[in-house]
Amino acid sequence: MSMTVQPQPDSPDPSVIAAQNDAFRKLACLGVAPAQPTQGRMHVTRSLMEAGDGFMAEAVKATGAFDTFEPENDPEGWHDFGAVEIRGETVFWKIDLYEADSDFRYGAETPDNPATTMCVLTIMLARDW
Repeated sequence: MSMTVQPQPDSPDPSVIAAQNDAFRKLACLGVAPAQPTQGRMHVTRSLMEAGDGFMAEAVKATGAFDTFEPENDPEGWHDFGAVEIRGETVFWKIDLYEADSDFRYGAETPDNPATTMCVLTIMLARDW
């Protein structure tokens, strides 16, 4: 028996959130300007900064270029998490969505509305998880 999950009328549109997350990630990591303004910040962990020899730059670039979203690694379809391999080391990235005026205390009430949502992209070594 298979079930088809129907989005709730008040649920955010996953394809809109995915497009916003992709646009922000490409802006933050690759400098590609989005069609619509996106609010956000990018953070990298100390261990990633201390990896040396251009490792962090490679990790940031690979994060921006990531496009391998499958149901197994993106069950909600939001394009908010990924893993990349850099020189044999796994690097995770994650986008969290907050209310833009909440000082990062509250999750976004309408995550598909870029006017009220702040994206926070964190890039880290998997071993730091």
